[in-house]
Amino acid sequence: MTETQKNPLAEDFNAISLIRFAIPSMVMMLFMGLYTIVDTIFVARFVDTNALSSINIVCPVINLIVGLGTMLATGGSAVVAKKMGNGNTEEARSDFTLIVVAGAVIGLLITAAGLLFLDEIIWGLGASEVLFPYCRDYLTIQLMFAAGNMMQVLYQNLFVTAGKPTLGLMLAVLAGIANIVFDYVFIVLLQMGVGGAAIGTGIGYMIPTIIGTLFFLTKRSELHFCKPKIDASVLLKSCSNGASEMVSQCSTAVTTFLFNVTMMKLLGEDGVAAITVIIYSQFLLTTLYIGFSMGTAPVVSYNYGSRNVKQLKKTVRICFCFIAGISVVVFLFSLLGGESIAKVFAENNRNVFEIAKNGFIIFSFSFLFSGCNIFSSALFTALSNGKASAAISFLRTFGFITVFLLVLPRYLKVTGVWLAVPIAELFTLMLTVYLICRHRKQYHYF
Repeated sequence: MTETQKNPLAEDFNAISLIRFAIPSMVMMLFMGLYTIVDTIFVARFVDTNALSSINIVCPVINLIVGLGTMLATGGSAVVAKKMGNGNTEEARSDFTLIVVAGAVIGLLITAAGLLFLDEIIWGLGASEVLFPYCRDYLTIQLMFAAGNMMQVLYQNLFVTAGKPTLGLMLAVLAGIANIVFDYVFIVLLQMGVGGAAIGTGIGYMIPTIIGTLFFLTKRSELHFCKPKIDASVLLKSCSNGASEMVSQCSTAVTTFLFNVTMMKLLGEDGVAAITVIIYSQFLLTTLYIGFSMGTAPVVSYNYGSRNVKQLKKTVRICFCFIAGISVVVFLFSLLGGESIAKVFAENNRNVFEIAKNGFIIFSFSFLFSGCNIFSSALFTALSNGKASAAISFLRTFGFITVFLLVLPRYLKVTGVWLAVPIAELFTLMLTVYLICRHRKQYHYF
C-alpha cells in the first residue's frame, strides 16, 4: 500500500483536488450554520422577537462551550496529523482518544456548573425582566446537551484528520435536517416556544456525537480509539496550539455581550433582536471560510510534519487564492441580499427589520477582510504556531472590535455599532499580512 493510499492527506493536491477535499468541511460547516440559524428563524417567526433577543443574550455561554471544543479539536488535530505525517500512528491514536475523552469530561463539568449557577449567569449576561424567562428556558436545555455539543465539534475536525471528511459532511447534513424537523415539531406544532428550539438543537448535537463515537470504535480508519496513554502534555499542547480558536470564541462571547448591552441602551429589546439577526447571519456566511480552513488545515499540518516543502507552498498558495475569491462573493451576497435576510427574521416586526436592513449595508464590508484573517489564523494553528494564530484571532474578535465598539457608538450611535466589525477586520488584516511575511522563511510556505 502506498503512502497516498494509506493516508489521503499525503495526496499531491492541485487546486481542484484540494478544493474538492475541503468541500465536505465547507458544506458541513454551512449546514452547521444553517441548523444554528434555523433556531433563530423559527423563534423570530413563530414565538416573538423578545425570544429571539433572549437567544443572543445567552449566546456567550454557547460560545464558551464551542470554544473549548474547538480549542481541543483544532489544536489536537494539528498534533495528531503531524504525528501521522511523521509515521507515529500508534501515538497519534492514543493522543486522539485522550483528546476525545477530555472533551466529554469537560462537557459534563460545564453542565453541572451551569445548572448550579443558572440564574446568576443569566442576570450577569444582561437579561432584562422581560427576557429572563426566555433565557432560562433556552439555556437550561442547552446546558444539558453541553457534552454532546463538545463532542460534535471535536468529531467535525477529527473526521477530516482521519481522512473521512465526507462522513463528517453526511452527519452534519443529517443533524441539520433533524434540527429543522424538530424545530417545526416542537415550536410550531407543540408550541413549546424557545425551549423547543433548544431541544431541536440538542438533538442535532447528538447525531454526529453518537454515530462518530460508534465509527471510531469500529476501527474502520487509520485513526480510531485505543487505550490512551494519560499524558497531560498532549492536552496542554492541544490547548496551547488551539488557543486562538478558544480566544476567538471567548472573544465572541464578550463582544456579543457588549453588542447586546450597547443595543439595549440605544434601541431596547428591538435593538438586541436586530443585532441578533446580524450576528447569526455573520456566523452563517463565515462558515465558508471556517469550513475551508478546517478542511485544508490537516493537509498543511501533514506536509509540514513530513517536510514536503513543495506541496506545502502549493497548498498555501491555492488556499489564499480561493479565500480571496470567495470573500468577494460573500461580500456581494451580504450587501445585495441583506434586506432579504432581515425580512426572513423580522417580517413580523417592522422596527427590527429596518434596523437590521440598515446594519447590513455597513456590516457587509467586514466579509472582504475576515476570510483572509480566519484562514491565516488556521494556517498558523496547523503549523503549530499558536501564538501567531492567537494574536490574529484575539485582535479580530476582541481587541480591535472591543475598542471600536466602546468608542464609535459614543459619537456615531447605531452607525458606530455597525462600523466596529469592518474596521476591526481591516486592522487585523494589516497584522495578518505582517505575520505572514515575517514567518515565510521559517515555514517556507511562500
